[in-house]
Order: sequence, then structure tokens, then C-alpha cells
Amino acid sequence: MASQASLMSAGLSRRGFLRGVGVAGAGLALASCARSSSGSRTTEIVFHQSKPEVIDYFDDLIEQFHQSQSRVRVRHDATSNLAGTFVRESPPDIGCLNYNFEVSRYVERGALSDLGDMPEAGRVLGELQPLIEVTASYPERTSVIPYSLMAAAVLYNREMFAGLGLSPPTTWDELVAVCEAFTEAGITPVYSTFKDPWTIAQGPFDYTVGGMLDTTDLFSRLKAQGADDGPVTFADELLEPVQRMQELLAYTNDDAASRGYGDGNLAFANGESAMYLQGPWAIGEIAKTNPDLDVGAFPLPVTNDPADRKVRVNIDLALWIPEGSTKKEAAREFLSFLMQPEIIDAYNAHALGFGVTQDAAPVTDPTLVELREYYDRADFYLGASQLVPQSIPLQNYTQSLASGADPRPVLRTLDADWQRLAFRS
Repeated sequence: MASQASLMSAGLSRRGFLRGVGVAGAGLALASCARSSSGSRTTEIVFHQSKPEVIDYFDDLIEQFHQSQSRVRVRHDATSNLAGTFVRESPPDIGCLNYNFEVSRYVERGALSDLGDMPEAGRVLGELQPLIEVTASYPERTSVIPYSLMAAAVLYNREMFAGLGLSPPTTWDELVAVCEAFTEAGITPVYSTFKDPWTIAQGPFDYTVGGMLDTTDLFSRLKAQGADDGPVTFADELLEPVQRMQELLAYTNDDAASRGYGDGNLAFANGESAMYLQGPWAIGEIAKTNPDLDVGAFPLPVTNDPADRKVRVNIDLALWIPEGSTKKEAAREFLSFLMQPEIIDAYNAHALGFGVTQDAAPVTDPTLVELREYYDRADFYLGASQLVPQSIPLQNYTQSLASGADPRPVLRTLDADWQRLAFRS
């Protein structure tokens, strides 16, 4: 997932850790003061946001919020164990995290409060609701409000394509022809980083599955089937997409098994391949090495119908307020601040995210602008890897598949894992 990819690419530094401790210390000092300098009572809330590369950005937003009013003070917590805070019945007052299975378990248990009466909830694009509900939902409750969405596709070197007179492919046959043309020209078509299995799961696996199947429908049927040994199986549904993935990876670099995410960013920046199956989180890393590289993006065509092309998306950040918070009104005030158009639009422009509200500003990044038409007409899918709980080692399975393993027994193992988890649930 984008957030996971970001965590892999930018771990918390010693400086960041010490900074977080300092913020926490400052928060404790504030907590000892019941009144502000003007004499009015203040409420301190804890804000949990731990995406490493935007910790400083949110610190700046918190300072803007403090300058805009004196009723609420925000302590930014980027280091606490989220599960531990819920177990101790002292959860943060508001969170802004990747909407994945770590957060979904709190949704399903009703641990997050209903935000449906807030005007901000009504501004969210209706097309995103199926992506939210297939991950997790609680009856008659709006548990999360999306904040940022990442759209991922094939990054490509525009100059290399132009040099061979090629255009981004719109069908599977065109994609194969493009790969053959680069191979004949002595250029690696696709750069892969199998050493980091998440790059396979979020890249070629998600792209081929989502390019052939409706992932929301598939996982809805799997959830409805539960632990029963029914007709819906990964072995049947994913076989053809995985076989396509293996065909595509025949055009990758020979040393993919020993290359990781950082190697891929560097290699693509240095012109060692024409295409790179990574999301927008890689764009900034590539630019650090080669800021002048002309990078485009196109959805991976997996069928021979151009109308089937879609982009992979994930809800990179979502806002939520726990039921256990005793300061919900103050938390809601901060949530409303973060959702102001000028605040949320500026964040998404900074983070290369797509807007999630009806009044969101359009994406303008030179790479992502090629994906805007697909997002605007809702031609997108939630990555299958985002819908499999982390207790199932899907990334390891995709690593095995990328290395050429027979997909049938691997997918049967995935089925067995899914049924065991469904039975326990």
C-alpha cells in the first residue's frame, strides 16, 4: 500500500524520534495549564499520524490551527503503538492513517465514532464509498472520512518511448509489442525489485488482478461466503491474472531477485529501464537522483479491450475519531480544520495524492496528470493486496509467483489461509 511503500522508503530517523519526544513533552507541559494566556479554557487533544515523510508537514498544520483559534491544542503523537492505546482504553482523540486492516478492525468492532452528521462527510466523493465499505464498515455509521487517495500505474520514461516512436500501450498485445521493441533495442522494458516483496504485491500483482477483475466485487463475494467451502476461490479467480503477471515479468531485469525498492528508484532514474511499476510515492525518490527525467504514467493494460484500463488506488489517509475519546467535540473542530479546501488540497498537492472531495482541486503533477481522466470517471480499483489481512503472507506468495512458481498450488494455499482466518473470525 502507499503508506507501506512510504514506510519502506522513509523510516523514522533518530532525529524524527527525538522530535516526536519533544512534541510529546511540550504537550504534557500544555496539559498542566488549564487556561490559555487570554484566560479562556483550552482542551488538549492527541492526534495520531505516523506517516514518516509528512510528520513535519502535519506539525506545520497543527501550528496553523493553533494560530487560528485558542480553544483547542493538539499534541502530535507519531510514535505510540496504536493497538496498545486501544487496549489500554486511552486511544488518541483523532487519527489520520492509511485505511488498511490495522484501522479496519477498529471500524468493524464499532470502536470509531459516527462522523456521518459532519458536513465534511457529505463532501466526500460517492465513488469512493465502495472502496471504504469493502475494506470495513459498521452498520449505519460513517467511521472514517477519506483524506488522501493515491493512484498508481506504470511509470515510464517518455524520452525512451519517443526515441523508438512508441506510445503508451492501450491493450495487452500492444504492451507485449512495446516490451519486444525495447528488448530488441537493448533496453530493459520493466525494472523489478523482487527483494522487497511488497513491491510485487502492490505492483505487478495488483495491476494485473485489478486490470482483469472487479476486486471490490470479488472480495465482497469472498466475505459473504465466509468460512464456507463455496464456489468463490482465489485459485479460480486469480489464476489468469497471475499467469499474465508472470508473462509480463519475463521482460524484467535479470537481477530483480536481488534488487530492492531503493535500487529500483535509482535504476529507473538512471535510465536503466523504460518502465517501472510503482506508485506516486516513488516519483520524489526518482527526482532526487534525476530531477530532469521526464516521467509519465499509464494504467497497465491486461486485456485487449482498451476500455478495461483502470488505475490502482488506495485510501492513503483517512480521518477518524474513537468512541473512547472524551474530547470528541475538540477533535471534530480539528478535523473540520484539516478538511478545509485550502488545507486538504494543499496537502494532496504536496503528497502527490488525488482529492477525495467533490470540490477538490484537480491533480496538476506532470506525471500524474495522465491518470486524471481515469480517476475523474472512476475507472479505478482497490489493490487486491490491500484487501488481504496482513496475517496472511500474501507478499511472500507474490514473491514466489514472480520467481516463476506454479500459481495453482500457491493460490490454493491462499484459499486455505483465507478460510482459516474467516473461521476464526
